[in-house]
Amino acid sequence: MKFRPLHDRVLVQRMESEDKTAGGIIIPDTAKEKPMEGKIIAVGSGARDEQGKVQPLDVKEGDAVLFGKWSGTEVKIDGQDYLIMKESDIMGIIS
Repeated sequence: MKFRPLHDRVLVQRMESEDKTAGGIIIPDTAKEKPMEGKIIAVGSGARDEQGKVQPLDVKEGDAVLFGKWSGTEVKIDGQDYLIMKESDIMGIIS
């Protein structure tokens, strides 16, 4: 299935979190926090300004991003878990 977000929304796939701490302690799934890093899978065309002109997004497909802990809406597409969020929920691009 193809999916394209509308306007200033993006489709993000969370990056997997580590299973061990730096000291070697294994973290069980129930104690793991959801990662706040992800990869942009798809982007919308951009938001419209007051004059009706489309403002393109600063992020693009393939960018690694950092977002807020409770950002976005969780969705399942073709059996994969994703987040749909507005570009304003993204705090920055990881390079």
